[in-house]
Amino acid sequence: MAEFGKLLVLFGAILVAAGIALMLLGRTNLPLGRLPGDFLYRGKHTTVYFPLATSLVLSVVLSLVLYLISRFRR
Repeated sequence: MAEFGKLLVLFGAILVAAGIALMLLGRTNLPLGRLPGDFLYRGKHTTVYFPLATSLVLSVVLSLVLYLISRFRR
């Protein structure tokens, strides 16, 4: 049970770090979430947002970072 508690604390720390990073990125003028290729549909009573281009950019960046980390760990 103690190991599960440590795992929850680790996940909490990761969520806090991700939240702080998102808050700091929100203050910059990066157009993430507003890229050409991000689809937004606004109807009378509904809004649908599909961030296709942002997802692709983040996927490429995270793949590159994880690749570099794995190269340096060898």
